Amino acid sequence: MGVVSRLAPSPTGLVHLGHARTFLVAWLSARSQRGRVLLRHEDLDQERSRDSYAVDCERDLRWLGLDWDGPPSKQSEHAGLFSAAALKLTQAGATYPCVCTRAEVRAAIAAPHTGDSGDIYPGTCKGLFESIEEAKSRTGRDPALRYSVDEVEVEIFDALTGAHKLSPFTDFGDFPITSRDGHAAYHLAVVVDDAHQGVTEVVRGDDLLTSSGPQALLQDALGLQRPNWLHVPLVLDHDAKRLAKRSDSVSLALLRDSGVDPRELVAWLAKGLGLGDFGAISPQELISYFSPGALSREPLQLPADLLGALSS
Repeated sequence: MGVVSRLAPSPTGLVHLGHARTFLVAWLSARSQRGRVLLRHEDLDQERSRDSYAVDCERDLRWLGLDWDGPPSKQSEHAGLFSAAALKLTQAGATYPCVCTRAEVRAAIAAPHTGDSGDIYPGTCKGLFESIEEAKSRTGRDPALRYSVDEVEVEIFDALTGAHKLSPFTDFGDFPITSRDGHAAYHLAVVVDDAHQGVTEVVRGDDLLTSSGPQALLQDALGLQRPNWLHVPLVLDHDAKRLAKRSDSVSLALLRDSGVDPRELVAWLAKGLGLGDFGAISPQELISYFSPGALSREPLQLPADLLGALSS
């Protein structure tokens, strides 16, 4: 049925240059293969997600020159699919109830990033409870569900960096598939949504490469086909720190309001990606120059005067 890629922003803040770089690669990869691009707002974090951010995101993507096929979707609309998948895994004996802290709940809902935690869950609740009901009655707390991993390495392939072997015990550990308030956790929601929407190619930042391990395990356990993965090096600020919505990162809204030409921004991103040194260029004009093999494997660090660099 051809390539299907997705742009999957979380509507918890403004789109910044790191997102823009990844979304541009995802869009170019799909369009260069005459594929489809879907837009999915990953809004499981109900405390921080805002409809206004989803509106802002769509405006920013259009300003950059990116489009998508069909109406945007919301991850929160697919709760029934996530519950069915969690039940299937539980009935197969692949999960256990977990009554750990609020910090663990936050980790279950939000997409993990390298360096955010670094701690592998120690299996505190493993084997303690026979069921969710027992866990709740004994502790008085609503339990999450964790997927129980074993020592077998998970082999994945990345279109940019090749083959990787991930160790469940040292790279990610027993991971949540639901949070204690009953919502699907990041890994389960992504896997089920991608399968439901027919996504065949996942492009995202390389801080999420390790996430391919848990997701591959879930795909195998649920009988779902793995997508092709491509993990793009990050955009760093001028202090060499990862851009984040919760910091003063450079947003597309700020650049637009500052009068930046989006075609100049695309050209600057394309040069940083290793696709060539162009004058002002649109994503559509860039399609014929795109090749995964040409992509840089190095992060892109912002200059101290980004506006000056984009107007020079």
